[in-house]
Amino acid sequence: MTTTGGTVRLTRYARGGGCACKIPPGELEDVVAGLAAAPAASGAQVLIGLETGDDAAVVRVADDGPAVVATADFFTPVVDDPYDWGRIAAANALSDVYAVGGRPLVAVNLLAWPRDVLSFDLAREVLRGGLDVAAEAGCHVGGGHSVDDAEPKYGMAVTGVADPERLLRNDRGRAGLPLSLTKPLGIGVLNNRHKATGEVFPQAVQAMVTLNRDAAEAALRAGVECATDVTGFGLLGHLYKLARASGVTAVVDASAVPYLDGAWQAMRDGFVSGGTRRNLAWVAPHTDFGNADEQTRLLLADAQTSGGLLVAGEIPGAPVIGELVPRREHVLVVR
Repeated sequence: MTTTGGTVRLTRYARGGGCACKIPPGELEDVVAGLAAAPAASGAQVLIGLETGDDAAVVRVADDGPAVVATADFFTPVVDDPYDWGRIAAANALSDVYAVGGRPLVAVNLLAWPRDVLSFDLAREVLRGGLDVAAEAGCHVGGGHSVDDAEPKYGMAVTGVADPERLLRNDRGRAGLPLSLTKPLGIGVLNNRHKATGEVFPQAVQAMVTLNRDAAEAALRAGVECATDVTGFGLLGHLYKLARASGVTAVVDASAVPYLDGAWQAMRDGFVSGGTRRNLAWVAPHTDFGNADEQTRLLLADAQTSGGLLVAGEIPGAPVIGELVPRREHVLVVR
């Protein structure tokens, strides 16, 4: 653990941080309820759309070709280092393509910057971080869009391709399948501690900048059909959406869930974001928590930024944290 040596604390310029600044899931569902796009005149077929709140839109444009994947994601600073923030935001945006089984092809930057407050040298470092992660992913970056804003924000809109017959979806879960998680939890509480104290947690940064590409490829090789990524709504929030869309109940073995070093201490010290508390409040009416204490519940709902994939199946290197069972009284069960 080190203390940042920079003179600018980017996280001080944001009310929230990373995916914890998302609109709460319950409020967002109320906003989009009943909204549906009109059929496209081109005849393109929507394979994954708005219905289940999946990670990206997927459209089939020809009977004999790949499907097109489209997504966008951006957020306020989650760390103070501008280059790391750029890397994290890019990895997070690319993750939506991987989460549906796609391969990113081209991205455009989305940048909001308080030009009278923060130097453009910092903005350049943010963009450089995004460019480097996109290069690692083999994804072109073709410009983007910027606005003058009171809060700094950065992310990407990403377009990719996928095999329309081999997609990962959040509504294909089946009773009897195990649940695997490809990155440890705890990013939210460590980022919140970083914002409050300036302490730097390299283990959290490394987790956030790691692409979900290898995990997605492993899932496809294993014949997995159901997956999602774990970001701002926390493990429980994203698992609730998956189980609800699939018509099953998800059982989580709390003792099997992996956590980043320092996550439990950050939780015990009270570094819990408002987004995490809203996540827990959203899933609580649909969850049987058994004997899980409040800290365990909060960590399971911890708002992640650029988290791992949650896979209905087994893949190498990913711990099994639970299973899907026939629908019960509750959509989620924690044991």
